[in-house]
Amino acid sequence: MPTTLEQPIETRGYVHPDKLVSTEWLAENLNNPNLIIVESNEDSLLYPSGHIPGAYEVDWTRDLNDPLIRDYIQSEAFSTLMSRIGATPDTLIVLYGDKNNWWATYALWIFELFGHTNTRILDGGRLKWVKEGRELTREVPAEKSTSYPSKTRDDKTQRAFRDQVLAHLKTDGKLIDVRSPDEFSGAKLHMPDYPNEGALRGGHIPGAKSVPWAKAINPEDGTFKTSTQLKEIYQDGAGTAEGDDVIVYCRIGERSSHTWFVLRYLLGYSTVRNYDGSWTEWGNLVGVPVEK
Repeated sequence: MPTTLEQPIETRGYVHPDKLVSTEWLAENLNNPNLIIVESNEDSLLYPSGHIPGAYEVDWTRDLNDPLIRDYIQSEAFSTLMSRIGATPDTLIVLYGDKNNWWATYALWIFELFGHTNTRILDGGRLKWVKEGRELTREVPAEKSTSYPSKTRDDKTQRAFRDQVLAHLKTDGKLIDVRSPDEFSGAKLHMPDYPNEGALRGGHIPGAKSVPWAKAINPEDGTFKTSTQLKEIYQDGAGTAEGDDVIVYCRIGERSSHTWFVLRYLLGYSTVRNYDGSWTEWGNLVGVPVEK
């Protein structure tokens, strides 16, 4: 079976192939005035060490999370962020980052909570761009000041809270746990090589299927697998279907943003929500059911 390493994006069978751009396309559009590039990483040292020319950095903690409440920024702060990077409501934004686009898909998901859906993910992310020896710079683009109106965040369509997860359990709704197998089984309270972030119970939400997020990508270059391969994983393997109401989760919602993107845009699921409270919330809640 051919891999995506040999197949252009438009031939992989995705429902929304236009949500991805290739490294070749981005290299040819670096000077496109209608395009904004955003890098979002876990490793805060990567962007200053070299990034795609013209790319703005959006940090998942500093720029996207409320500093006091466990929640995302509110409408005014989102407008300020978008103005700073020079975006208007119609601007095309291409996101990429480390960890095979964990944080890029996380940022895209939050952008779309605010209704900014003119977004793309760079297929392969930072890994592929660097492996191909493409241009990097340390020059930080100047901050802008565009007019970006305040938008109400939609927390109902693409996002799930614990009460919705509890209601989902009562209807035998589909759940996908994208963490590592040891986290799913309860053998570990954190992912490999990361500190324990405080969950008091290990295991998973009852009924959840274990599909580690990384199954969706080719580890050689971080590109997404073909739709045929993705259907084998999420439909044949995990028992979901395009018309299902699916909730995905991990520990804080970043890895599950990656799976949310795959299900919503590459396989075309119409109802898929990201439970960003995830295991750091569920593993500490009093009285909720847990399976091992």
